[in-house]
Amino acid sequence: MTDRLLLLAPRINETGLQLLTAARRRGIHARTATRWEVPAELRGLRPAHLYGGPLFADAVGRDLGVAVLEDPPGWLPGLPFGLTRRKVECTTLAEARGLRRPAFVKPPNDKLFAARVYPDGSGLPGPDALEDDLAVLVSDIVTFRREYRLFVLDGEVLTGSRYLTDGGLDVAPLDEDPHRAEVLGFTADVLALGGLPSAVSVDVGLLADGGWAVVEANSAWASGGYACDPDRVLDVVLRAAGPEQDVRPADLPHRRALPTVVR
Repeated sequence: MTDRLLLLAPRINETGLQLLTAARRRGIHARTATRWEVPAELRGLRPAHLYGGPLFADAVGRDLGVAVLEDPPGWLPGLPFGLTRRKVECTTLAEARGLRRPAFVKPPNDKLFAARVYPDGSGLPGPDALEDDLAVLVSDIVTFRREYRLFVLDGEVLTGSRYLTDGGLDVAPLDEDPHRAEVLGFTADVLALGGLPSAVSVDVGLLADGGWAVVEANSAWASGGYACDPDRVLDVVLRAAGPEQDVRPADLPHRRALPTVVR
């Protein structure tokens, strides 16, 4: 056994189960939390990593001494139009409520409301539910024929999976997909521009007109693996959510601001 801990959120998913198995094969002490807190017997005892959603990271990150890396809200809007094939802007929820056209709206990193196409801004959460200054991404609507998830470490795709075809779940390893070379070539162009943490997941897609576009980036420690190689996913997760003292200088700006939880 190593002296490392991987703590997973209580609501474990298929990817979490795969990561538990992969971590234990390496001798990592992998545990699933039973509550939204660090088990008392594990607090402060070893270098730690986590896997779960933003709520889990916020609940246990400080107690574990973990730094969790996430893509900056302005990364997707800042990409050239040729890579997004649509207008994407980062604005506030208050501004988005004023939309008078259909748009795809989502929080950049948190899942505070449903990420989907809204006919206009009237269907977004009101000020009684979420703060006016909450950052949101507002995108023009495009149609993706196929979508792929890539787990990236140090600018290199370690593993990938197709996950959607024509809007329906269609999971297969990237190595078995006929568009593998195009996916990797397009993603390499995207990654060459930089701006992301060293460990991240990136989604790209094939548009209805045959062109390629970035769908979004995601925090690796909160991303489903679909048909990706679990061992390679684990490589990315361990870097994306690991001990604060191990964070590389280039990743310092990408740390999520974790709250202090009073119990």
